[in-house]
Amino acid sequence: MMRRALALARKGEGRVEPNPMVGCIIVRKGRIIGEGYHRRFGGPHAEIEALRSCTPSARGATVYVTLEPCCHYGKTPPCTDALIRAGVARVVTPFRDPNSMVNGAGIRGLREAGITVQTGVLADEAAEVLAPFLTRVRLHRPYVIAKWAQSLDGVLVTPPGQSRWISCERSRRIVHRLRARVDAILVGVGTVVADNPLLTARDVPLRREAARVILDGKLRIPLSAKVVATAKTTPTLVFTTPQAEKTKKAESLSRKGVEVIACRARNGRLLVGDCLSRLADREVTNLLVEGGPAILHAMLTVGMTDEVWLFLAPKIIGGRSQAHSLLSTPACGNPRSATVERSGDDLLFRLRLTDPPLNDLRP
Repeated sequence: MMRRALALARKGEGRVEPNPMVGCIIVRKGRIIGEGYHRRFGGPHAEIEALRSCTPSARGATVYVTLEPCCHYGKTPPCTDALIRAGVARVVTPFRDPNSMVNGAGIRGLREAGITVQTGVLADEAAEVLAPFLTRVRLHRPYVIAKWAQSLDGVLVTPPGQSRWISCERSRRIVHRLRARVDAILVGVGTVVADNPLLTARDVPLRREAARVILDGKLRIPLSAKVVATAKTTPTLVFTTPQAEKTKKAESLSRKGVEVIACRARNGRLLVGDCLSRLADREVTNLLVEGGPAILHAMLTVGMTDEVWLFLAPKIIGGRSQAHSLLSTPACGNPRSATVERSGDDLLFRLRLTDPPLNDLRP
């Protein structure tokens, strides 16, 4: 039953953040009598959706829910109160909600009301589903997905005069679907100068609109760049140094709708950890890094990348291999899991680099 609840939880991906994806199954006498999942941020939680769908009453039933039920008023009333009013007999959940307003209080409230609570069921599988939420809440940074396309000879950036596309059309569509469910897309200013990208999801169903984030310590971004020209309709953030944030160039960007944010720097280089922390302050849960080799290498080197999506194209481009420096980082050299699948003419390798920060949330 918990696996069914986890499958339901995944349906909320890209719609519920910064809330966690949660699914709920209600069972009586071995039969499912209700189920639901958190469908959108600000909407009813999974437990409420499941209770509303119950036929017959949930009284005396067992509830399988993929995260500890909330016990506080937020955008919706406490789920613990609804479960108590419904008269359920038992609640099964993998682990505590790390949110400081819950963190075991929901479980205590249910037990004080006479409801049996079992924890620890499929905790590892639930942590995989909830990894982005756990990462933001516990590590105070977004869940980071690094994506790049490379040729067989390790080239990530094509020479002048050649098509800038390395991957095939199907692979590029997969990237647009990924863009359509993350909170933000990050690149370095070098990518903006070289490619002038729009950094939006196009021709795919949009689950949420991602903010564009550009790391630019010297404010080299052109005022004519597409991300600047569209900043008043699509959120655009430029992270720079405290010195650059005080310049006339910063004022010009601000007038065009760009939010210029000063971050900590060392020797003129922005500190990746501080940039990620500031995104977490804005409740960015999933971050897609699409920058060039320098930005990707920086993200991998500091150990703050959770997944890699590598599109390998069956072509030889020639020139210096940029992939070696990325794949030789300790993070990529020892992934905790890896999968490979066909993507049109390409191969898509997905590497999982980190474990979900579950730690003391286990029972």
